[in-house]
Amino acid sequence: MSTTPHAPGPSVNSPSADDAALHAEALEALVALTGRQDARFHPGQFEAIQALVAERRRVLVVQRTGWGKSAVYFLAALLQRRRGAGPVLIISPLIALMRDQVAAARRAGVRAHAISSANPTEWRDIEEQLAADAIDVLLVSPERLVNPRFREEQLPRLVDRCGLLVIDEAHCISDWGHDFRPDYRRLRDLVGELGEQVPVLATTATANSRVVADVAEQLGTGGGAGREVLTLRGSLTRESLRLGSMSLPDDRQRLDYLVRHLDSFEGSGIIYALTVSAAEDLATLLDRPGRRVRAYTGRTDPEERAELEQALKDNEVKALAATSALGMGFDKPDLGFVIHLGAPSSPVAYYQQVGRAGRATDRADVLLLPGKEDRAIWEYFATASMPTQESASQVLTALAEAHGPLSTPALEARVDVRRSALELLLKVLAVDGAVQNVKGGWVSTGAPWHYDAERYETVARARREEQQAMLDYESLTGGPAQCRMVFLAEQLDDTTAVPCGRCDVCAGPWYPAPDAPSTAAAGSAAGGEDEARVAALLERVGVPVEPRATWPSGLDRLLGAGAPKGRIPEGERAAEGRVIARMSDLGWAVPLRELLRTDENGTPLDAVVPERIGNRIVEVLKDWDWAQRPAAVVAIPSTTRPQLVGSLATGIASIGRLENLGALDLAPGAESLRGGGNSAFRVADLWERFSVGPALKARLDELDGAPILLVDDVIDTRWTTTVAARLLRRAGAGPVLPLALAQQA
Repeated sequence: MSTTPHAPGPSVNSPSADDAALHAEALEALVALTGRQDARFHPGQFEAIQALVAERRRVLVVQRTGWGKSAVYFLAALLQRRRGAGPVLIISPLIALMRDQVAAARRAGVRAHAISSANPTEWRDIEEQLAADAIDVLLVSPERLVNPRFREEQLPRLVDRCGLLVIDEAHCISDWGHDFRPDYRRLRDLVGELGEQVPVLATTATANSRVVADVAEQLGTGGGAGREVLTLRGSLTRESLRLGSMSLPDDRQRLDYLVRHLDSFEGSGIIYALTVSAAEDLATLLDRPGRRVRAYTGRTDPEERAELEQALKDNEVKALAATSALGMGFDKPDLGFVIHLGAPSSPVAYYQQVGRAGRATDRADVLLLPGKEDRAIWEYFATASMPTQESASQVLTALAEAHGPLSTPALEARVDVRRSALELLLKVLAVDGAVQNVKGGWVSTGAPWHYDAERYETVARARREEQQAMLDYESLTGGPAQCRMVFLAEQLDDTTAVPCGRCDVCAGPWYPAPDAPSTAAAGSAAGGEDEARVAALLERVGVPVEPRATWPSGLDRLLGAGAPKGRIPEGERAAEGRVIARMSDLGWAVPLRELLRTDENGTPLDAVVPERIGNRIVEVLKDWDWAQRPAAVVAIPSTTRPQLVGSLATGIASIGRLENLGALDLAPGAESLRGGGNSAFRVADLWERFSVGPALKARLDELDGAPILLVDDVIDTRWTTTVAARLLRRAGAGPVLPLALAQQA
């Protein structure tokens, strides 16, 4: 345990400020919190409580998952309230975490409530209890600080009365943190508003030295001279974890391994996947009578999430196949294993997820099964989360020129930024003071704003270094000198770690070999069924693509008074389409990503459709349950992959004995479409890009409303097929059925 030197702060003028008396009082509360008469403080826990309660310090606690950081802030909250302090405000990043924290606080006799998107019907009652001083602890998300009503009505009163501010998962404050969230940066201003006498606690289990320094600097805002932040930092290694990593050649072998050997992992656990579709596929594949496996992703309804979390805690499921949506704060002390199908993009993020396991057990198993697609997925998420100078300038200009607040949809018609990226950018600009969220939308504050290109490039470089470190972790083979736990600890700048003696590098593989007999169904009919299920999942083709039903708002600003709006008429709408697979799927997504790759300059590579991919298209057509067989094929003209799209259309027409009507006409001088952008700008770019030529129009008239296959290489936003289908329908075509090799999302 290391602590930074600190000067003594002012003591509370009460006998309970005496160290021995405070320790006795805090220990009594700890016994109540844990329900154990033999409960004792871990090294550093009482030191943190003492600094907060007796000295009113600002404290940063960096300790491993399961050490008891929540005990520190709940006990400090209880002791502060006993001394007449106002309610404690806890900033917590996840609804799941809030649920657990509220339950834990109430066990200690702390009156705790949370305000989140999961309980809007309770907000008014909670506000009334706050006004009556009947709440000890209020938990809110950092995003709640942006809400105009909460910021204007509740936050000022909380700041005036706040007895303790707690920032949980404090690495989110820092740009350098593995899970940086822009709204967390608002906490610096909140800390500065509190004044010197209000203690502040920040906690995290995943912070290297750079993050620690950044968070400590932000906690020091308004802390007063000679009152530097007290940092309590302990060893981050977990003695219970048995780490391993096994590289298998392809998805088939990785999935076959999980199907065959999941039951060899004791207890219940979490299987992490990098994408929503992979997690859902995993759950479908692994679930069977007597061994329940369920999916938990960002698409899972909040109520169902709570039910799934409880089912895992109660060992009613063998595993949850999850994305990172099940992460920070989920607490099952006896979680038996964590398996990753695909690696997170950094060892720090990986450590955070595997830290869910083995909190209160002697052993928990952690296995990484990396995939070939990992780097492509990392790059996609990395580029999607970084604001650009161009997009920031567009937003600031649009707000400065507006005559009032602009909602996010209204902004989309003025700036060519996708919704998710726009929402992130607005948060960054709001935190920096350049924009403000008010009733009715967003406004410019008029404050000068500078795009810190150097900072963003430094962050991007750090992310690339983290990705390489994750690849290095996967390839560790050099004996105890390259212990996996030591490697992870060093990524967190913990120099106290020693070889664990348990991981597969220290002690050899502890997990079943890929060709080992199955623990449950070796040689049995069930084993054959499992192999068939893996094959069916990986060979599955023909993912439906839902058509767009509504035009984006604000098109009149881009296209003029005649722009479409509202719902797309049934007679102008595309029908449900098909692709071989989504780019985020398991199985055929791998060869599709290879076919649709770009060169080192980002230029799409062009080639004819290979036979094995063409055969999959034939399967898609064969299984398509259309009401009426298409009569012809029309291609969307491509400026990037003309060979690919052309050979796809020709091949489909030949094999299906359909008439090849060629391609839509492309506007003269049309260039490649820009990547990214939002729906309104994408439609504007496409609006006059295509046309139906006289020959095609005449042939459509002769086909007398027969269905048409509309062929492209990739379906991304679905606006290309939407606009093209509208043109064909208005030119006399019957139902237009989009068909492509892959879907981007």
